Order: sequence, then C-alpha cells, then structure tokens
Amino acid sequence: MAETYEVIVVGGGFAGIEAATKLGRAGVRTLLVDVHGYHQFQPLLYQLATAQIGVSELARPLRSIFRRQPSVRVLTARVAAVDPGRRTITLTDGTVYEADDALIVACGAEANFFDTPGARENAYPLYSATDATRLGSKLVALLDQADKDTEQKSMNVAVVGAGPTGVETAGAIADAINYVVPKLFAGDLAKRCSVALVDMVDRTLGGFSKKSQAYAASRLVERGVRLKLGSAVTEVREDGLSFADGATMDADLVIWAGGLKAGKLLRESGMPQGRGGRIDVAKDLTVPGYEGVYVLGDAANITDDRDERLPQLGSVAKQSGGWAARNILAQRAGRPTEPFGYKDRGYMAMIGRGSAVAELGRGRRLVRGPAAFLVWLAVHLALLSGVSQKVRALVSWIFAYLSHSRQHVFVGSPEQADVVEHTDRPAA
Repeated sequence: MAETYEVIVVGGGFAGIEAATKLGRAGVRTLLVDVHGYHQFQPLLYQLATAQIGVSELARPLRSIFRRQPSVRVLTARVAAVDPGRRTITLTDGTVYEADDALIVACGAEANFFDTPGARENAYPLYSATDATRLGSKLVALLDQADKDTEQKSMNVAVVGAGPTGVETAGAIADAINYVVPKLFAGDLAKRCSVALVDMVDRTLGGFSKKSQAYAASRLVERGVRLKLGSAVTEVREDGLSFADGATMDADLVIWAGGLKAGKLLRESGMPQGRGGRIDVAKDLTVPGYEGVYVLGDAANITDDRDERLPQLGSVAKQSGGWAARNILAQRAGRPTEPFGYKDRGYMAMIGRGSAVAELGRGRRLVRGPAAFLVWLAVHLALLSGVSQKVRALVSWIFAYLSHSRQHVFVGSPEQADVVEHTDRPAA
C-alpha cells in the first residue's frame, strides 16, 4: 500500500523549494523528493565552472532549508515514474507514494542536443553542479597541458548557444584567459588560448532588445571572443565543430548551451506535451484533465496574462512554485484557484568583468555596463539560498574582482574530466 502525504513535490529546484516552503509554513504534510540532497543555484553554474565561486556558495542541503519545518519530509531518491491520474510517484526501488491533495512536478529539464551528431558524446553541457565541476576540471587540465607543451599547443574553446547561458559562459572564460591565465601560467599561454561563441541564429541574447544584443556582441568581441552566428552546428567532433554553411572550427573543448528539453520522467508521464517536450499548463498552473496536478518551472510551458509564453528563468520557476502552493492552500480551504500572476522583473545577463545588460520591469528599462553589473550582482545575491551562501559568494566575487585570481580548486583527475556522461538530468 502506498504511503500518503497531503502534497508531494518532485524536484528541489526553485519551483519545488518555494512551493514546499510555503506549504511547510502552513503545516501541510509534504514530501519533497529530489535525486540530490541539495538545492543548486543554476544561474551561477558557469561561475562554478570558471572557479569564480565554489560548490558551497552554489549548493545548499535540502534538509538544512527545511530544518524548521517538521511537516516537510525531504527524501533523496530518484523518481522512476509519475502517475498523474492517481497522483502517485514511484521510486527506482519500487516504493510508491500517493498525494491526497496535490502532486507538484517540478523536475527541471535536461540538455537539448537537437539530435546533432556527436553532441551528446563530445560536448559538455552546463545544467548541473556535476556538469560545472567536470567542465572546470577539463578547463584546468587543458590549460596544464598547453602550459607544459613544448610545441606551443593552443587551447581553443567553443560555446554552442548564444543565449544568456552561452554569453555568460563565453564571457567568463574570456575573462579568465585575459586576467587569470597570465598571472598563473606561462607568459605566452594566454595568447595561445581562444574562445568562440556560435549559434544558428544571427544574434546574441535572443529575447533581449536589439540594443542589448548589440552591446553584448561588442563587449564579447572586445574580450577576444570570436562570434560565429547565423549557421547551425551540424556535427560536434572530438576536435571541433562543423557548420551548415560548410565551415569548420577547431576546438579542444565544446560547451553546449544550446537549450533545454523535458526529461524522461515527463515524456513517460502520459501528460500532454508541448514545445520542448514540456507540459502545457492551465492559467492556474494545473495540468488540464488531471485534478490536483501542477507542473512548474522548466518542466512547464507557462503563459502570462497576455498569453505570452514565459521563458525558462529562475524568477518564473520561483514565482510559479509560490503560486501553486497558494492555490493548493486555497483548494484545501474550499476556495477556487487563481490564474498565475507573474511579476515581470525583466531579463539580465552578465557579459564579463564590469559588463552586463539588464532590461528591468515589464517596460524593459535598459541598463548596461557597470550599473547593470551591480544590478546583476545584487539580484543574484538576493536569490541565493541561505545566509552563509550569500556571504561566501560575495567574498568570492570581491576577491576575484580585485585580485584577478581564483581561490577555488577542482578535485579530480584529467581522466575523470574527460568522461562525459549524459543521462536524464531533471532533479527528480
């Protein structure tokens, strides 16, 4: 017989944490299931990969988050199946749990390689702390190899995907080449390193204004980033990339920031899938046809009050988690659910040291340069979970900015860094 809880939350990302927190404060008996025992702050994964921050700044134990909410049970396990009709989940060991009132599925997403030949085998995604640490170890291994190579070996990095993740990653690596490598390695090594940003579309930061796109492109080029836009990647090889226009590019390391798709758990759930394999939810964040089932965050296609699809952002996920909890509490009190009221605070992206773009509010007020850089720091510091995480991140940022150095290290052998394991990566 299945063990029952009033609410079950699958996934410990922004949406799942926010929902479970609000339900826990209301004393609702809640089960939170995540394959990891920690919440990871995904917007800063590229900084973990480039040693600007450490794992302790980015990740926080789930049980620590809910230590003062006894009605929330945290279970570290992988969910093998979801039955939305019965509101049950089944773990990989066969254990079944049932939700009396509501089932929240907020299991995140996984890298979308778009069936590009060689991408799954040869590219490094950047969607989990494990991805980031493996990528960081690989970067250090390549630098060490190039540093000791008597044949003047170069280190060429290619980042696929010119959205915010790709732009931020390319900018961070370029900054490391320009500021950190000359201080820590042989004097001429930086001149033998390069980073390229590629995308099938002809612009950076899709979804941002043209002014922001132009600013980002110009600042990346100033940092030495080579832009190859407007031609799709047709193959990822061990030694580089091939493009639809017939061009090729040498690369010792390919980083994949080309998009997200729903994971296996959603694909096999029986719920109707929309764009990117995500679940198209109703205005109140429930799944049409399944009473008491909510899908949130990167697992869902969510629209605002203008019927415009919202992007896969941490702010969307966090607000959707809080709103779902609010609707669940309303149902328990006999009140109707309400349409999701998203507060649009705009978009922002870090381009590199002292440079960022921010389009604030629903009116998209444009801020760029050092001012946007400070806004970005303040917003992400506020979003980090836990006081100790905020303090450590702030110290790391100040140290990196003032010293042009890095205080964090990666533990692992070069051989371990070469192992690229692509499995379903949703939090559940």
